[in-house]
Amino acid sequence: MIHLVGDVDATAEDTLAAAFERAAAAGGGTVVLDFRRADYINSTGIALIVGLLGKARAQDLEVRATGLSEHYREIFEITRLSDFMTIEEGSAGA
Repeated sequence: MIHLVGDVDATAEDTLAAAFERAAAAGGGTVVLDFRRADYINSTGIALIVGLLGKARAQDLEVRATGLSEHYREIFEITRLSDFMTIEEGSAGA
């Protein structure tokens, strides 16, 4: 599981990439992105998530998102990110 904390933007790129590699190497075939403690996601953060989805697809890994606020859940639907990952029920703070 990758716990996203604070802002998901350009400053998160290296940390997110390293966390993805650790999660992918841990096995199990699924990587869970936990957004419960993410404060802000900008367009660069969305692009980083798209990049992770591409890596996951290349490695035949499933990606799940949990803890999305209603706002970010809607953004994931509008941008169609939700077409490429499972959005688990339960919002941030739940």
